[in-house]
This record gives sequence, C-alpha cells and structure tokens, in this order.
Amino acid sequence: MNAKISSLLALLALATVSAIAQSSRPSSPPGAAAIQVGGEWVESDGRSRYEGGHWIEITYGRPILRGRENIFGEDEDYGERVNAGAPVWRAGANVSTRLQTEVDLKFGDNRVPAGEYSLFIDLESPTEWTLIISSWAAQEQYDPNDRTALWGAYGYTPEKDVARVPMNLMSIDVTVEQLTFGFIDVTKSGGSVALWWDDVMATAPFQVASDSE
Repeated sequence: MNAKISSLLALLALATVSAIAQSSRPSSPPGAAAIQVGGEWVESDGRSRYEGGHWIEITYGRPILRGRENIFGEDEDYGERVNAGAPVWRAGANVSTRLQTEVDLKFGDNRVPAGEYSLFIDLESPTEWTLIISSWAAQEQYDPNDRTALWGAYGYTPEKDVARVPMNLMSIDVTVEQLTFGFIDVTKSGGSVALWWDDVMATAPFQVASDSE
C-alpha cells in the first residue's frame, strides 16, 4: 500500500469518526447559568479578588426551536406542546432542570434553604406562569420504576413544592432559538432568575435570606 492510499484511508477514517461524533450530539445540549452573591471585591497586593461569595447555579437541557413556531401554543392547548403529557413544564429537556444554591434564598415570602432542587414551571396562560421550586430528586437516566425521583416533569406532584413563585412575563422583539436561563439585575443581595425562549421572557426575583428571616 503506497503512501497516497494510506493517507486517503486515514482521511476517510477521520471523516467517519467526525460524522459519528456529530450524529451522537444530543438534540437538546446541556447548559448552565451561574452567579455568586453575598461577597465583595477585596484589594490585596495590587490585585482584586471576590471573597465570601455564594454560588447559585441552574443546570438544564436546552431545547432548540428548529423552525417550530408558537412553541407554547394558545387557548385550551396552551402549554400542552412543551409539557408533552406531564402536569407541568420541565423548563428544559432531558434530566429535570436543577437549582443548586449555597445560601438560603427568599422568593417572595418563601424561604428556600441552601441545597439542590428541581425547577418546573406551571404554564397557566400566556400571562400567568408560576415557577415551582421542588425537593423532588432528578433521575439521571429514565427509570419508570423509580418513584423517588423524576425524569423531567413526568410524575410530578406538588407535595414536595418548597416555593411557588409568580413570574413576570413579557414579549420580546426577537426570537430566541435555544431555551436559555440566566440571572439579571444581580446585586450583592439578590437578583432575578430569567428564562428566554421563542419570543417570551419570564423572570422571578429573589433575595439572599437574612438570618432573621
């Protein structure tokens, strides 16, 4: 086998591996949004560093529109498309959307102790969404026999709700292709959880809970 044929075979093998890698990419890639709150910038030896902060992180699957329009539906079918038979929306894809916080938070009158939670959204109507912070555990792989944890929002029941928070909704002038979580208006003492998808933006404010609350 001459060097030219060997090189051609090597290129074909590389192309095959690349094609397999592309085909195995999840249709809803995983994502994360994270902030630190409660700390402060300290100057030392001519350098600045952030000290005393507490992490808050949301991990989630990120579905993509891929040409779908009016993803949330309308009228009596509102929310059915994204709920896909579940009682509430998983607000993501695949593994249940998860909130991890190193510090106690306040969402309205609800205190959410430091820890890990599942996030869901109840899509009551185009003008009324409720963020649900739940102590339901998440399945890493779907197991219909596991009654102690959920895959997405399938099997969700409200008895493990830690907080139910009305969300602020607005229509936006652009279409967001991939579902995106983030944090906005962040200060040392709080901010808002924000979600963008299609032409909708939904937010829920929170504060770092004080020891007296």
